[in-house]
Amino acid sequence: MRLNESLETLLQWLLEKIIAKKVVCEGPPTPADVRFRGYSRVLVQDSTILKLPIHLFADFSGVSNGESSVCNARIQATYDLVNFRLLDFSIDPYSRNDLAVAAQLPLREGDLSLRDRGYLVLNELQRHLDAGADCIYRHKAGTLYIDPQTLEPIDLPALLKGNGYLDMEVLLNNPSRTRVRFVATPVDEETANLRRMKAKKETRGHNPSEAVLYLMSWTIFITTIPADRADFKQILAIYGLRWRIEIIFKAWKSHMKFHLLHRVSKRQLAILLKARLLVITAAINVLYNTFERAIRHRYRRRLSLLKFTNYLCKSPANFIRALRSLSAIDERNCPLIDALARYCCYDKRKRQNYSEVFESLA
Repeated sequence: MRLNESLETLLQWLLEKIIAKKVVCEGPPTPADVRFRGYSRVLVQDSTILKLPIHLFADFSGVSNGESSVCNARIQATYDLVNFRLLDFSIDPYSRNDLAVAAQLPLREGDLSLRDRGYLVLNELQRHLDAGADCIYRHKAGTLYIDPQTLEPIDLPALLKGNGYLDMEVLLNNPSRTRVRFVATPVDEETANLRRMKAKKETRGHNPSEAVLYLMSWTIFITTIPADRADFKQILAIYGLRWRIEIIFKAWKSHMKFHLLHRVSKRQLAILLKARLLVITAAINVLYNTFERAIRHRYRRRLSLLKFTNYLCKSPANFIRALRSLSAIDERNCPLIDALARYCCYDKRKRQNYSEVFESLA
């Protein structure tokens, strides 16, 4: 088969089809019936860096200094926590950062988005409100808030020093003066010091200001969720669900070897990555989605994404076996479901796993 534009187009078409595919499996609830605190979708978006052969530097950029150069690509992914579905991918140059793609996240009424502060563009909060959606962001250094009464900029360190906990409305410093909720609580000294150490390391000799260092003693969120729908503790826990996308990236790299590349052309790279994304999407949207719901319904257990991915990747035969088992998943005797329930579910432990945390919040 020739690795040409036609093949890349075919893979892109297949990827779009598998993303759009609706999966119906044994037992309630079906995806259309699922809600999370009134939200029909909970979207987590993040990016991961993929090291590429250096000859692709002109196309994908990366990091370069007087001694060496490293070529990277940035893979953006969006995952719906409610419906166990990967919704979108993009393969971008390293220089196209999270801020540049923030406004491209498709929103619907009833969505909740969880993204890190790298995606924090003030107009994004207004875009969520306009769409009938909600969002939660961590405070980003340098963000300016306006007092709704005086319309003057808020001095955050001065405001926080006189309070042990804050939950108030502020205006954003954007053209529409978006009204959002500002919630903050202090952290223990050990956590604050770890944050400061990390910040100083990342700035590489350019020490953060005293105000920035002081604000690291606080955990601060800005959100469109009203106070009567979630308190600070719940917002903190909901935002923690965002780490699910990190588990997905770990599954890609640890088990699916997504990051392993040999010397290829730009066209071959696009074909190779889209083929891998096609397999990943099929594994999560079709296989994991279906088996997770079936095992939960039949055994009242939760399928671990990492363990399931590891099983699929041990050999191509396992992937084929899983695909063939889809037709027998509604039958009482499905050996693969029995095996997955025994070997690929979360272990019993005192600390809650992701699924238990999600259900407790839902």
